[in-house]
Amino acid sequence: MANCDINNPVHRKKRYITFAIITVVSLVLPFIRVNGNHFFLLNFSTKQLNLLFTSFDMQELYLMPFVLILLFLGIFFMTTLGGRVWCGWSCPQTIFRTIYRDLLQTKLLNLRRNTNNKQTNTKKGRYFQKTVAITIWFILAFVAASNFIWYFLPPETYFKFLQHPMDHTVFLGFLAGITLFLIYDVIMLKENFCIYICPYARVQSVMFDENTILPIYSEKRGGKIYDEHGIKLWSKPPAPEDDCTGCEACVRVCPTHIDIRKGMQLECINCLECADACVPIMAKFGKKSLIQWTSENEEEHEIKTKYVRFKTIAYGVALTIALAGLILMGSMKEHMLLNINRTSRLYKVKNEGKSVENIYTFLFQNTDSKEHRYYFEVNNKDIKIIRPKKPFILKAREKIRKVVILKTTKTLIKTNKKDTPIPIVIKAYATDDKKDITVFRNTVFFYPRQSVIEKKRRESE
Repeated sequence: MANCDINNPVHRKKRYITFAIITVVSLVLPFIRVNGNHFFLLNFSTKQLNLLFTSFDMQELYLMPFVLILLFLGIFFMTTLGGRVWCGWSCPQTIFRTIYRDLLQTKLLNLRRNTNNKQTNTKKGRYFQKTVAITIWFILAFVAASNFIWYFLPPETYFKFLQHPMDHTVFLGFLAGITLFLIYDVIMLKENFCIYICPYARVQSVMFDENTILPIYSEKRGGKIYDEHGIKLWSKPPAPEDDCTGCEACVRVCPTHIDIRKGMQLECINCLECADACVPIMAKFGKKSLIQWTSENEEEHEIKTKYVRFKTIAYGVALTIALAGLILMGSMKEHMLLNINRTSRLYKVKNEGKSVENIYTFLFQNTDSKEHRYYFEVNNKDIKIIRPKKPFILKAREKIRKVVILKTTKTLIKTNKKDTPIPIVIKAYATDDKKDITVFRNTVFFYPRQSVIEKKRRESE
């Protein structure tokens, strides 16, 4: 990172390109489907999870912790390497503020002087332009809120709900709430969200070390502006060998209103606007920017930055384990789900004590994207299926409860002590795809003690 060509004011352009890519991907991704499944969709309407274009039922939500672990570990890993680079280059809050402040207010409506000055408020008056800016952002906030909802409600369902919003008041409430929050956040709260509300700003510093890449002002070249207590000494260092001109271009351009010359601060989001702002000033003297994206070791101690170190290795190992766990658990997806419950009555003794029946409730669910015909087997040859008699069809993602009766006419065990639970295995499968859609479930078949059978025989005589 520190070896990039940072002497050219290109970081803003790179950030804008990154913002554009993230925006396009986030908007388009919900509309891409493979075999009817989305890349990521936590669908509350159908109680399903789509992950990597594979559908999982809510009973398979054990995958979500792996997804969240990967997300947080990934951000922590980035922070250890490049500081708050997530905030400056990827965070939706930063992207939204850049669109509103730099594009709408500055470039399109001329409400601000230029993108190099983010400290001053908008120009006085110009109420029409300000109204236009708010109106445009209202529309964009609605789109952004919709985009967020598309990862929890598929676009095809979203647009159906939108046609009859009063029939879906919960959906309407979420859409309106998110939209209004984005309007308040971007227009009123601004970067105060990053400074005072976002918890990431408070935890990031514990991930920094002397090899973390940060925007660092070179006191060796520029001169000392603040003392060790953070008190400003002067705008321009007095020594003739100090390169800082005191122009404060780096201060005016900062979106979080800090002075990078004061040192590392929690409010810094690694946007590198300050580094870009210093480039043309120093270029007039034939020198490189006083603000470099580098590490403390490299800037102050002239020690090469170590990218491979204990922290990065630890996060890398943790990420690998979480990813392996996600892949492993995801590969164990079952295309059908089966829950087996017993009735309160353990068994029925029938036919003058010659047969014993157990009654169960089987909950079948087809989690595949197409319909299948299902049936099941019992691993004990002495136990027969009385009900249901034949296979049944389930449509894609359909659930059904089946009353299942298992029967035996054999003497499975002789004892007068107690009723005996006999372990059995139910093999359920799709008759049209038995190779790939098969599940096994353990349950028990209760066989009565001998005294119960003999009593039933005496009653029938």
